[in-house]
Amino acid sequence: MSTTIQLAFAVGEPAGRRAGGPAQVSLTDAVAVAAAAEEAGIAAIRLLDGAGGRRALDPTVVSAYLAGLHGGVGYVAEVPTDHNAPYNLARRVLSLDRAAGGRVGVALRAGGGDEVSQATAPDPGATDPVQRWTEYAHVLIRLWESFPRAALIGDQEAGIVVEDTLIKPIDHEGAFYRVAGPLDGPSSPQGRPVIVADLGVLDAEAVAEAADVVVVDRKHAAGVDAALTEALRRVGRTRKDVALLGRIEVAAEDPAAAVGGDLRAWADEHRLDGFELVPTGGAETVVTVLRSLAPRPADAGPPPSTLRAALGLPEPAEVPA
Repeated sequence: MSTTIQLAFAVGEPAGRRAGGPAQVSLTDAVAVAAAAEEAGIAAIRLLDGAGGRRALDPTVVSAYLAGLHGGVGYVAEVPTDHNAPYNLARRVLSLDRAAGGRVGVALRAGGGDEVSQATAPDPGATDPVQRWTEYAHVLIRLWESFPRAALIGDQEAGIVVEDTLIKPIDHEGAFYRVAGPLDGPSSPQGRPVIVADLGVLDAEAVAEAADVVVVDRKHAAGVDAALTEALRRVGRTRKDVALLGRIEVAAEDPAAAVGGDLRAWADEHRLDGFELVPTGGAETVVTVLRSLAPRPADAGPPPSTLRAALGLPEPAEVPA
């Protein structure tokens, strides 16, 4: 299948084949899955922050561990706005992205706030999770751009390590967050980490300015391409700036069936750029799903150098202050 594939599962205590919801596998099994994903040539593994009401290991920590073992595939850590201050998350994810050579993204989930930000929130009464997501994503991007790689000079003779005039505080003050910045480390090889947004609580208007990847459930895919295209146009972006993925749940009983048949026709009908496959059950289902995909050709050359390249995304444009 010559299209973008993102595989989603959680890592934690396995729940067994009969458990409902997305698969949750052990860390040991996750290593085997990452190896199979790398061999299959999929774009990314999305590590969920929970499955079927079960807690998972921190997706950013698991991403770091797996990327150190299997760096030929991208990793998307799912993180809710709840209990995660944007500066802390921006710093953590960017450090991971640099260490992984530009193969990391974050699936930012709309939710509540955190105790650190709430203490200094400009509008303590603001509660709308959609507005919070939009502001949070905007802060992440500006922080990731606050210390450009070009600022690293490393001129020993002149005694200049960093060109500090290129490093800018973001001085953000919105309804939910007050963040000065800048970050204390440079941007990554892919410019900045990828931001993934799920449609549902969020709509095309909410995610148009910040999202690099938009994921929609199969039953809600009709009309999304047109709505997203128009929303992007209004903020000065084009449809080519964003990858639209359709989420497919893959049942444990017949995992191969979900990745064949009418998927291509469905993608063409709704102008999807690829799929997010969500296996249910256990580790064996996840591996079977990967083996159901057409393997990466032996003569295909090295994998794409960054997650953005694997997703077919352009280099990021700067977001207005």
